[in-house]
Amino acid sequence: MSQTKSRTSYSRPQRRYEEPVWIPKTSIGKMVVSGEINSMEEILSKGLRIQEAGIVKKLLPDLKTEVIDVGIIQKMTANGQSTRFKALVAAGNENGWLGIGMGKSKQMRIAIEKANNSAYLNVSPVKLGCGSWECRCDQKHSIPFKVKGKGGSVVIEILPAPRGLGLVAGEKIRNLLKLAGLKDAWTTAKGSTSTMNSTSKAVLQCLRQTFSQG
Repeated sequence: MSQTKSRTSYSRPQRRYEEPVWIPKTSIGKMVVSGEINSMEEILSKGLRIQEAGIVKKLLPDLKTEVIDVGIIQKMTANGQSTRFKALVAAGNENGWLGIGMGKSKQMRIAIEKANNSAYLNVSPVKLGCGSWECRCDQKHSIPFKVKGKGGSVVIEILPAPRGLGLVAGEKIRNLLKLAGLKDAWTTAKGSTSTMNSTSKAVLQCLRQTFSQG
């Protein structure tokens, strides 16, 4: 039997650690380092799969990460109680890119590092625009049309909003939208939004649709 204790109030910018020099192992990584591939858009247009976080870090150097949730997983085993940490991290550049990642480990630092790496690998493009009939300014401050996403029991809708309105959403959803680059949006949410894993998946599914449907 396992028990998970989540501390959803935990939210702070991820501390930056000194990282080793990235040596690419995949063909895509080597093409990025050699200059044959110069953008994330090139990779997406060719339908290539990113398997190294270093690729994303190289092509999106302004991407930053934020720990949005940490929790403790306690499990009874034959040897007694086992404790592990889990972390949820969001990565975004506030200009059209967002990723979410989960990591687990016996050490919190390693759990965060794993989540950090996963968030980079899951980063997706977000199409910004102005789809509000009240605005139509053609600037990239919102999204071009309404989108809907689901994660677990959580269902979220994001709607275009006029410039200057701000992000009408709960704090945790608002932080994710800001990381993606949105400045103005209406949102509705149903379900247990306190479960950040489900909520973040719903938000990411919403924002991915702006690109896939646009």
